[in-house]
Amino acid sequence: MGRLDGKVAIITGAAGGMGASHAELFIKEGAKVIVADFNAEAGEKFADQLGENAAFVKIDVSSEEDWKNLIAKTEEVFGPINILVNNAGITNYDSVQDIDYKTYERIMKINSDSVLLGMKYVFPSMKKGESGSIVNVSSLAGQFSLENLAAYTSSKFAVRGLTKSAVLDFGKHNIRANAIFPGVIRTAITEQEDTKAVIAEMTEKIPLKRIAEPKEISNLVLFLASDESSYITGAEVVIDGGLTVSYG
Repeated sequence: MGRLDGKVAIITGAAGGMGASHAELFIKEGAKVIVADFNAEAGEKFADQLGENAAFVKIDVSSEEDWKNLIAKTEEVFGPINILVNNAGITNYDSVQDIDYKTYERIMKINSDSVLLGMKYVFPSMKKGESGSIVNVSSLAGQFSLENLAAYTSSKFAVRGLTKSAVLDFGKHNIRANAIFPGVIRTAITEQEDTKAVIAEMTEKIPLKRIAEPKEISNLVLFLASDESSYITGAEVVIDGGLTVSYG
């Protein structure tokens, strides 16, 4: 028996990276999963690999119309939605004084506006089932800031605020919302030659002296998505090997 048996889940940014890790674990635990991503080729291929309990829907997470379409297609294929994982996100490296405003807008739309839109449009579907779990993926940049991360930090702090608002607005309908704050994760990006030195330097500051494996983050997302966390809402869960402690 799986921990998500009978659940219908949407995971954004699920064609690769952390989103793909979440999707694989959700399928293993019995969920029906919508792989939602802008990359149609990768998304369709990955959904096919996951099998009959997965389907791909293309989405620009900053588009209101795309969100409406995603919810409608999910209900058409699998039925009312129980779980939403707002995982999609991008970053850039610019200071407050140097960032181009259009770049700032794009980061905010994809990283935080998408969270608002996702929660807004999934709400009626979750309400039908009289329960739901929303997991919003923030970042350590939603806990503290580093230099040259103006837009990214702003967007990830916004995820915290949106999550808190959803807790109050959705609670009476037995719909929960929680935010997670991952640290450094082993992905294709961290393995690139031009980032290895930076990752090694950061790893020295992590009390556990290693970066996270993707499944370690997925295990947390699974717990918050499942009924095992039925009395947890409004939580801000840092999963960083203790890195925030190093920064005081």
